[in-house]
Amino acid sequence: MAEEPVLIDPTPAAAGGDPLTPDQVASWRERGFCFVSGILPADLVEELRTSAADRFPTPGTDEANAIADFGSAIVFPSEVTALNRVALHRRLLRAMGQLLGRPIADLRLSQADLWPKYGRVERTAGSLDNQDQRIHVDYPNHTLAHPAPWDRPEAVEAILYLADHADCGGSTAVVPRTGPDDPAYRWPIVDTPGVGQLRYVNDRRAAEAYLAEVRPELAPWRAELYRRERHTRYRTGDIIFYRHDTWHRGTPLRPGGFRLAMNLTYRRAECEWISTLHPGWSWSMYRRSQYMERLIATADLDQRAVLGFPQPGSPYWCEETLAAVEARYGALGFDPRPYRS
Repeated sequence: MAEEPVLIDPTPAAAGGDPLTPDQVASWRERGFCFVSGILPADLVEELRTSAADRFPTPGTDEANAIADFGSAIVFPSEVTALNRVALHRRLLRAMGQLLGRPIADLRLSQADLWPKYGRVERTAGSLDNQDQRIHVDYPNHTLAHPAPWDRPEAVEAILYLADHADCGGSTAVVPRTGPDDPAYRWPIVDTPGVGQLRYVNDRRAAEAYLAEVRPELAPWRAELYRRERHTRYRTGDIIFYRHDTWHRGTPLRPGGFRLAMNLTYRRAECEWISTLHPGWSWSMYRRSQYMERLIATADLDQRAVLGFPQPGSPYWCEETLAAVEARYGALGFDPRPYRS
């Protein structure tokens, strides 16, 4: 009989300026994750949850049962405006800056999307099914390179939960790092399906059976990863912050359950080898609602910087570009004065 998972609860965010406590920052930097409640305003989280949930299939329908992989059409920037406000919320950005030790203007957004997950008994996608994932790290589909050594983190990933674990299950399981000599975090990080010559397999049973065939020496080591994992007991609005080199996985939802979550990634500005997962932000221009143009026009300097907009002092700015950008965005509320100075 399988052992019951070890559940972890979030710790409350700090009040005041810095949203993360020193212990939470240390947990992310040393253990590979921190699990936090109260970062974002509850009314904004609820607006995002309610405005997005009805855009996905109803649990139990054929359409819902066919969703067995990742991603959705709701990505930043979105006409679900609460998603945009979450992705650029200053309190969230400040938390990301704390973890990476950088001011907000030195961060870049590289992922912000909503993912639905449905509880199913059948593995409808076979070895690629996402219901019960194999333990893995996320860097292969985020960066062209390999994560830098542990004490030089390049990016923060986060999951904002828009459902309650008590209702649907589906914890995120993480493996806490115990220190620089932890065998679970041996270097380089390549002993997982989808890296090097190991083919991509997502389903846990299929992945471990495949590895047992092609790399049988990995079986006891990977079994220890599963033994050490801790499962989030999340509620709506909780956020787990983790890293591209943190061992983790998604676990099954209860049959018939529905979990909505927002996935976010922010990188250090200079780490250009970490890719943006969605089409470029400017691809969203020319919509009738002009939601992206209005977002750029009304964002503050840090929020624009996170999107890659040239900052004050950039060599981009001259009298000609100031006049041209003001001509493009001025009627929507853009103030050119900070860039002129």
